[in-house]
Amino acid sequence: MKENSLRSVLIVVMITSFITPFTGNAINIAIPAIAGEFHSTPVMLNMVVASYIIASAAFLLPFGRLGDIVGRRKVFVIGMVLFTITSFLCAIAFSLQSLILFRVLQGVASSMIFGTSMAILISFVPPHERGKAIGLTVSTTYLGLSLGPVLGGFMTAYLSWRVIFYFNSLIGLFVAVFTLLKVPRDSSAAQEETFDLIGSVLCVTGIVSILYGVSSISSVFLARYILLAGLVLFIVFIRYEMSLKFPLIKIEMFTRNIPFAFSNLAALINYAATFASTFMMSLYLQTVMGFSPEKAGIILLAQPIVMAILSPYAGRLSDRKQPRMVASWGMGITTIGLFFFIFLSERTSVGLVVANLMLIGLGFALFSSPNTKAVMSSVSKSFYGVASSTLGTMRLVGQAISMTIVTLITSLFMRASTIGSVDYVTQYLKSSKAAFVVFTLICCAGILASLARGSIESPEDDSEKSKSTTMSS
Repeated sequence: MKENSLRSVLIVVMITSFITPFTGNAINIAIPAIAGEFHSTPVMLNMVVASYIIASAAFLLPFGRLGDIVGRRKVFVIGMVLFTITSFLCAIAFSLQSLILFRVLQGVASSMIFGTSMAILISFVPPHERGKAIGLTVSTTYLGLSLGPVLGGFMTAYLSWRVIFYFNSLIGLFVAVFTLLKVPRDSSAAQEETFDLIGSVLCVTGIVSILYGVSSISSVFLARYILLAGLVLFIVFIRYEMSLKFPLIKIEMFTRNIPFAFSNLAALINYAATFASTFMMSLYLQTVMGFSPEKAGIILLAQPIVMAILSPYAGRLSDRKQPRMVASWGMGITTIGLFFFIFLSERTSVGLVVANLMLIGLGFALFSSPNTKAVMSSVSKSFYGVASSTLGTMRLVGQAISMTIVTLITSLFMRASTIGSVDYVTQYLKSSKAAFVVFTLICCAGILASLARGSIESPEDDSEKSKSTTMSS
């Protein structure tokens, strides 16, 4: 029974690890089609992607913590049901504004799923098999990245962009039913503790205010004040958490555990520098180069395929070499790839684009697995769940920052230009150049953060690690 339960949990987590990157890349490919149907500006189109990420990032920690208290399976199933419903609502959206609203709700549902899924997996998998299980979930993540542009391009070209959301809805329904039937109930890990409602409100409001303020600072007059309010709220949140017995997140994990703090910072920077590059390249291939959605999807496939193939080898390499060195080399290679994209033009050959995408894929592969290992190896087994949820938050916040950077740049350079207008290509290439300059500089900072984490020692036993990180209760 235990083996069957483990297999069921692994299936559920692998499917959920697949669906998010798949949807993200599929929607990137569908952006021009959505623009054509709703006749929207680039700034509004960016919000289709950014709204989902901001909502996911804002609610991930609160729902992860809630799962620890009331039961992770319960929160996970509710989240999957809501994900199914909101995906269906996205599929029948009647305007761009309604699509953005439904994407926000879909992001909230996703945070319930991803705030609990990895913790569920870790609680079922024996310690000596966790690396293998996590490796399988990582491989399905890259499979989603690989198939997203291809299937998304096919669905958009031959059916409709709405089919992408119908597909999500069916997957969500299957996972919700399968979880109820096959995954055992879990006991609450912190049932004696109280949920930090005030801290959750501060966290959600702070993240949303900061990310919205950054993304809208050039187009909304009050955005700068919203951004400032968000920064103040986040400072208040940190001070408030330090005063609680049962906080939403233990701040000591960042202040007294250097490898953990800088490994998470490196992940945040990496995603901030790379995530929106797929969005920009999708627009470039379709609107500048004139490729169809399915052909653009096949070209973009070069990056995740390299990531999927090389990530296991990078993980093995980090077993022999210090993770910080392997990950730092990966960040350096990614920086070079982003730098080359600064010089995109109407005359850039497809071969060069594919080669550079593969280079970025190599860099990301060398960074991702070793960095994940560094995060998980920097804490004791007692805090694997906290470590994985924190890393997930860094990933989502990094993605949100990446999209807000693109939103800010396109609002400055493109303003009201729409796809197909006379000056669109010229304005897009200016935006692209500026975006990749910023991404390159951010990635350079990421190399320093990756190196600054220091050497990662072998995990100590729970009591020793708890003392070394002052995290014991």
